[in-house]
Amino acid sequence: MAAVLWHSRGRDYEAELHRCRPEAAPVEFGDHHPLKPIMVTDTKTRRGIRKGSTSSSSSSSSLAAPDPLSSMLDGTDPLSMFVAASASEPLAVSHSDSSGDLGRRRGDREEEAMGPDFEPWSAKRGEILARFTTTEKLSINLFMGSERGKAPSPGSSAVSEKVRTRLEELDDLEEGSQRELLNLSQQDYANRIEELNQSLKEAWASDQKVKALKIVIQCSKLLSDTSVIQFYPSKFVLITDILDTFGRLVYDRIWTMCSDPRPLPDSFTVDDVNDTAKETCLNWFFKIASIRELLPRLYVEAAILKCNRFLNKSGIQETLPRLTAMIRGIGDPLVAAYTRAYLCRVGMEVAPNVKDSLNRNFFDLLGTFQQISGESVQNQLVLQRVEAPEYLTLYSPAINWILQCIAYRAPERLLMEMMERCKKLGNNALLLNSVMRAFRPDFVAARATDFIGMIKDCDEAGFPKHLLFGSLGRSLACADPPEPERLTILNEAWKVITKVRSPRDYVNCAEIWVEFTCRHFTKREVNTVLADIIKHMTPDRAFEDAYPQLQAVIRKILTYFHDFSVLFSMERFLPFLDMFQKDSVRVEVCRSIMEVFIRHQLEPTRDPVILNAMLHICKTMHDSVNALTLEDEKRSLALLIIGFIRMVSFGRDFEQQLSFCVEARATFCNLEPVLVQLIHTVNQLAMETRRVMRGSHSRKTAAFVRACAAYSFITVPSLSSIFSRLSLYLLSGQVALANQCLSQADAFLKAAVSILPEVPRSISVEGKLRSSESFLLDFVNNFLATLLVVPDHPEHGVLYLVRGLLNMVQDYAWEDNSDAKVRVYISALPLLAAMGQETYIYSIPKVDSNETLYGGDPKFLSEINKLCETLIAQVLDHLKALGREEQSTRRQGALAFSLFGILLAHGDLRNNKLSQLAVNLWNLSHKHGYCDTRVSVRTLEYIKHQAQQADMAHLSDTVQRLTLQSRT
Repeated sequence: MAAVLWHSRGRDYEAELHRCRPEAAPVEFGDHHPLKPIMVTDTKTRRGIRKGSTSSSSSSSSLAAPDPLSSMLDGTDPLSMFVAASASEPLAVSHSDSSGDLGRRRGDREEEAMGPDFEPWSAKRGEILARFTTTEKLSINLFMGSERGKAPSPGSSAVSEKVRTRLEELDDLEEGSQRELLNLSQQDYANRIEELNQSLKEAWASDQKVKALKIVIQCSKLLSDTSVIQFYPSKFVLITDILDTFGRLVYDRIWTMCSDPRPLPDSFTVDDVNDTAKETCLNWFFKIASIRELLPRLYVEAAILKCNRFLNKSGIQETLPRLTAMIRGIGDPLVAAYTRAYLCRVGMEVAPNVKDSLNRNFFDLLGTFQQISGESVQNQLVLQRVEAPEYLTLYSPAINWILQCIAYRAPERLLMEMMERCKKLGNNALLLNSVMRAFRPDFVAARATDFIGMIKDCDEAGFPKHLLFGSLGRSLACADPPEPERLTILNEAWKVITKVRSPRDYVNCAEIWVEFTCRHFTKREVNTVLADIIKHMTPDRAFEDAYPQLQAVIRKILTYFHDFSVLFSMERFLPFLDMFQKDSVRVEVCRSIMEVFIRHQLEPTRDPVILNAMLHICKTMHDSVNALTLEDEKRSLALLIIGFIRMVSFGRDFEQQLSFCVEARATFCNLEPVLVQLIHTVNQLAMETRRVMRGSHSRKTAAFVRACAAYSFITVPSLSSIFSRLSLYLLSGQVALANQCLSQADAFLKAAVSILPEVPRSISVEGKLRSSESFLLDFVNNFLATLLVVPDHPEHGVLYLVRGLLNMVQDYAWEDNSDAKVRVYISALPLLAAMGQETYIYSIPKVDSNETLYGGDPKFLSEINKLCETLIAQVLDHLKALGREEQSTRRQGALAFSLFGILLAHGDLRNNKLSQLAVNLWNLSHKHGYCDTRVSVRTLEYIKHQAQQADMAHLSDTVQRLTLQSRT
């Protein structure tokens, strides 16, 4: 392929654009329309047999082409078919279902029966375990199973032998084959209880039912031990887990016995239970009745209370009062309270509508309160060195649960009766606290003044009043009291709260009432509350131990105050933030403030109060970044700061906006995404100035846009990402060019060209190394498109930027076996062809491009043609080199076809040599059959279409020499 002389064909862009516009064609809207909704058939079934389907008929003609989506449905809606099929399937339970699955499903149904508004015990479990802890050593009595507790061997199947063995096991149980473990930590104790739970399941699975019963009895006995009284509520939670497991296993075992041959329905009656299941159920109750000690007998029978359904229709209703009366025999009031709580919990699960036993348990509980001040309890507290207020709090989970069960969907008359009982009891603070925690918040809020009066009458020594006000505050956070009483309520509560001396107790209570204050009052009252919190928490740096509560205060304030001009006008808000001295906590608080600001600040702001405060908060987040900060953390902080920067607008005061960006650049210099955003903001500011001035700058605005360009030119080099620098140099150069800042634009573009050699051959993208060639090619193509409107510098010669770019591309260390350099050369040919036109395809207003500077000067056109010839020669040499290697024929064909397309679009093919070169490139691209035939066919059709135009008739000869070849 000999070298050719390049000739660009003349282009009339307006005429080409006109020819490319599609012709408008009239559209006839008939019955059939592609956007017409599809009518879907609803399949109706009954008893699993499809009777037919009814379908609303479409108004489209039957002759219209069928819609592909409708035809896929085949006249029926698949979702309706699935629903119908599932409805027609008989309810069946496989015998292979595990008893645990049965129990879980039934448990879910029971929980649904109580309703989603009832807080289940499982939701309270974690709180109790976390709240009631101890550092003292604990002890536990572990049952040591004997060989007789194992299942009999297959040979010993005689009934009499089995009965005798089990009787011996029960005797052994009473004799007490036990081992006591001492000096256990709290975690060790919990682990041992979990081991017992697993032993229970393993014994049950291996058909050692009596051994399982022994384990449950031994665990129940542990609930009579109050030697470490502070841990008792947590012990109760751990051991009742084992009781629940046992009760579920027994129930599921009997249920399975009733499910042969047909499964037992959920709403079964006693008549549906077979004799074998009844006998087994009675056997379990007889075993439990033989337990000598009261407490384990009570707990174990309560655990299997639900099994009464298999024996008697009214068995549960009859058993609950009996068990309630038996609890009166427990001497320790704390043990009795939790036993009642467990009985109420089981009662709510199996018979939620039976309220009499709940009320009876509660009234019995009231009767035991006088025991708390008795000699035995007081001696125990002295022995364990436990104060009376701390001891009373141990009752809270049990009393709260009992009252919650009573108050659930209870009529208001019953709740009023409970309040009256509290008053008659002398306003017992412990009970009053539980009433406010368990009753509906709207009930408590409506009578908040009455409750405050009851709190005042309580004895401060027995139960701290601040805890009572804390419980009242929780209810008022969920429901609103009468409006005229709100200020009085707040004043009465805060009189007590502010007198609390312990910083920990104070902040726990104050944090609750902050929400009430924010819900119903203005910034004045909230500011007063914040000042009081600062006053209490600053001495001795007490705030260091209360960061979670202080964070909760901030969250509640942010929930109700979304106007940041009001928020930051509170005198004590920023001093309150200063109490967060720990870096991680301070950053977390600042992050939460920023998230709320970005979410709720809908309009840009210039309020100096907001700007100063937010700059302080953002600077706190920025200054937390160090060498050890994770990239994800940096990214999230940068996004929050960027969100703030985007919300700052000084309107037409552009100089103030630029000053803000200058300050922000100095403040946030360590976060690169923020610097990138600031550069974009300043470029946008320059373009906004151009829009306001309608492209005609005055002396003042011209100096301002040059200052914007200087800002970007100074900031870009500080970025570490090479592609961020390249793209921002180019973008800033385009902005400078649009504002007629030619020297600044020239500096940006030269800077971009100068750093091209720094581009690495591979870059990290989402943690993976990828070749940088594709990114670099995208940038170069964008850069070439910009160079069309950039006028040549009078001191640097013709096309100096184009030549500089191509020289950098020539010297760049491309990857081995890469065609990227040649692709850049091919991409440069359309630019050079466009530069040779009399009128450019696009231009910038008030900027004289080379079309105006040179005015079609033959010397300029000659320079363009020479450069094009040089580039084509380089491409052809590369094609020859590829032709020498068989494995490179596909690359050769692709490059040849690309160059052919450039010649066809931009070259003057009336020149014979250029035309012959185009034909040779076509043949080369199809030589090995790698070219896409469909693309080739469309290309030939395009050439034939172009040849029909008067000024393109010469393409007729060219197209006749272009043939399609298949791969051989």
